[in-house]
Amino acid sequence: MQYQCATCNNTYQISALRYKCDCGNALSLVWDANICPNPQVPAAMSLWRYREALPIDAETKLVTLGEGMTPLVPLDADAPEHLVKLDYLCPTGSYKDRGASVLLTHLKALGVETVVEDSSGNAGAAIAAYSARAGIRCTIYCPESTSKGKLKQISAYGAELKLVPGNRMATTEAVKLAAETTCYASHNWHPFFLEGTKTLAYEIVEQLGWRAPTHVICPVGFGSIYLGLFIGFRELQAQGLIENTPRLLGVQPDVCCPIYNADLENTKSLSRMKQTGETLAEGITAELPIRGDTILEALRSTNGAFTTVNDADIESGIKTLATKGIYVEPTSAVVIKAYQKFQQANIIQQGDLTVSILTGIGLKASKV
Repeated sequence: MQYQCATCNNTYQISALRYKCDCGNALSLVWDANICPNPQVPAAMSLWRYREALPIDAETKLVTLGEGMTPLVPLDADAPEHLVKLDYLCPTGSYKDRGASVLLTHLKALGVETVVEDSSGNAGAAIAAYSARAGIRCTIYCPESTSKGKLKQISAYGAELKLVPGNRMATTEAVKLAAETTCYASHNWHPFFLEGTKTLAYEIVEQLGWRAPTHVICPVGFGSIYLGLFIGFRELQAQGLIENTPRLLGVQPDVCCPIYNADLENTKSLSRMKQTGETLAEGITAELPIRGDTILEALRSTNGAFTTVNDADIESGIKTLATKGIYVEPTSAVVIKAYQKFQQANIIQQGDLTVSILTGIGLKASKV
């Protein structure tokens, strides 16, 4: 098992402080996964049912709160071709618990005692919660504009909170100095985080009776769901458990959509897009995603597509989901209008089986 840079192909041994290549680019984890769900293992109804497919030694003690194995249900009982994955039902209220569980298990096994992380909210809550579970000290850097409910949740887990003026990019810059000497438990940079999010793909396929849907839709900022799905479906295909990978469909806010622009212009790499305004979807504003080249690889190799939504679309999505008994934060609600837009563009056609990922619970965005 080792790290490898997709840009320069440099390889590195696994270590607590290593999270990126010396060339400045993101690293991937190179190892052989064996997908073998085992209902007999501890925490069988969590993502750890796929323990053999996760880069954690068999004797390692797990840092887990029972994350994963979230419901997969039809959005509308009369339209079974559109399913929603209720990943907001993970322990801290977002899908980020998947990556946090695997990452903190790994770091605890390395003997890490202190971590730092930067987040617009959900990842900070997840890293803070699982750090608390692991007995690891934690400092979370957040934008000052982060929802008050998310900040309160982070603090409740005992993490030190540092608020940074400016947008999401400013927060990332602020944490870099601390990351030089302290383990950086980054949901964007750290390859072990993606090893957790890839279990979304495993669960979807298992819950569908070991078949893949035609499409999967998810919100995309820095791309931890999108890339996790890509890794997971690719591993399932490599082991012959599915014939084809689903088309991966991404959604970005129109005020910050560098991946959508790259797809539209058919460029080979991403260009930074300065955020042009505020958005309800605060969790997916990334001016220049760290793993941009890999996102484009996933997009093109799965014949995927991207679309954008505005705040009116998001508000409509929140209301639509609420009428179905589903209460999500704005970032999750982007998938509803996106589904309609992909239908209008004939990307999703009649009879196609589509799964939309609902990422965060609505209580996190409550101002009450």
